[in-house]
Amino acid sequence: MRDAVFALAHELIRRRSVTPDDAGCQPLIGARLAASGFAIEALPCAEVSNLWATHGSGDPLVVLAGHTDVVPPGPLENWTSDPFEPAVRDGRLYGRGAADMKGGLAAMIVAAEFFVAEHPGHAGTLAFLVTSDEEGPARDGTRRVIDTLMQRGIRIEYCLVGEASGRERAGDEIRIGRRGSLTGTITVRGTQGHVAYPDEADNAAHRLLAALGELAALGWPAGDPQFPPCSFQIANVNAGTGADNVIPGEASAQCNFRYPPPLEPGTLQQIVAAVLARHAPRHELAWRDGGRPFLSRAGALRRAAVAAIERRTGITPVLSTGGGTSDGRFIAPAGAEVIELGPARATIHKADECVALADLDALAGIYTSTLSALLAPPG
Repeated sequence: MRDAVFALAHELIRRRSVTPDDAGCQPLIGARLAASGFAIEALPCAEVSNLWATHGSGDPLVVLAGHTDVVPPGPLENWTSDPFEPAVRDGRLYGRGAADMKGGLAAMIVAAEFFVAEHPGHAGTLAFLVTSDEEGPARDGTRRVIDTLMQRGIRIEYCLVGEASGRERAGDEIRIGRRGSLTGTITVRGTQGHVAYPDEADNAAHRLLAALGELAALGWPAGDPQFPPCSFQIANVNAGTGADNVIPGEASAQCNFRYPPPLEPGTLQQIVAAVLARHAPRHELAWRDGGRPFLSRAGALRRAAVAAIERRTGITPVLSTGGGTSDGRFIAPAGAEVIELGPARATIHKADECVALADLDALAGIYTSTLSALLAPPG
């Protein structure tokens, strides 16, 4: 399977699928899966491409989930080779999306092809849910597909997301949950003026920075000890006209919370609003809910994946709830057992993103064994 995974990963990386542009990845995937007997359905929404593919029928419904979109490569001079022309160096495949997550997606597709060839009459249903909106706003991708499936009365029992989860190698860590994400956009109003006459102006930047300083120093409420603690980070700050002699009359900032259960967005929003009211009476505050926290139940999927990893690699994976968000946040609330299992994450979103060829080979075997444990008929 290694050569097949390697070749497919190459083909996917070559497609410049910067979110939300799929750049032809899903037609390629759909053709591959159709050749293995999958029923293919495109579920586009706005500018986003979504693919739903199924093989077999009945329960359990096991879903392999992933995304074809990638983040922009950034300055090309920071890359050793073209980010959209895959290159192999020292046992690693380089290119944008190699680890996040075209490498894992290629391994899942090849594993599914191998599995259905070996077990054409397997129990239950094997499905793929692939979107081009995971790295973007995530409004019209997996969230929309899950809504559609729920309207049809389709219930996912198990979902394996091929996100880059490993610390040093594929299989050494599995995500079983994620913190929630909440983004706030703050706009503070003041009165513009000359820097020589501060008494005749109201510096919006001073007010905003005082509020941000207090927020950054706060001790946020504790959450579930199975999760990393609540994190508040300032992402963007803007103020001023570009002139050094003008007091800004407006300043804005964007901040983000990653929060564990049982914290609720409303609690965090109230704290921020109270701080802003003290420092900047004239302000506007807008929120974007990026997804609620989830902790997936321990079930057959987790057991199957851990056993497959132990057989293939000889290591027992760490069960983790760390990191950012993934589309698992839209799948778990529908009742599915969700895990995230993919290659090492050290280079994701960086220049010279890469995946170890050994990881691709190991993942294909791990995914195949996991599917066999869940769907292969006994005997």
